[in-house]
Amino acid sequence: MRPATIKTQVSSGGVIFRKNNDMVEIALVSVKGGRVWCLPKGIVDKGESSEKTAVREVSEETGLRGRIIEKLGEIKYWYYIKEGNIKCRKTVHFFLMEYEGGDVADHDWEVDSASWFQIDEALKKVNYKSEKGLLEKARKKLLQNECAVS
Repeated sequence: MRPATIKTQVSSGGVIFRKNNDMVEIALVSVKGGRVWCLPKGIVDKGESSEKTAVREVSEETGLRGRIIEKLGEIKYWYYIKEGNIKCRKTVHFFLMEYEGGDVADHDWEVDSASWFQIDEALKKVNYKSEKGLLEKARKKLLQNECAVS
């Protein structure tokens, strides 16, 4: 068997939030037949900045428009594509984004659904440990800086 080809891939996404009375809500998307809840993200297109990708992918996957507040961090992991015998090193940049408009019913075909969750519920719902860490970081920022968020 030949050795696996190694590729790198860069994606970008966001933690989009809104204030609903005194609660902070986060939009999550479901994939894999609705079994997995995660943050919206996608591949950075050639010539596109990670910020522009985050805004585009959040809009496509959730139906929501948002503006970037700040970079939250990045996640790095490996995955394997069996069909091509490819090992892929993926980096995903995540940004904290404030909701400006749109409706989760307008998500695209890449996800099974998109929904708003109260932030503590979103932390329990998200399936990937690394994304839980980013959500926890966003939660701390949002609760600390309540007066800074419109």
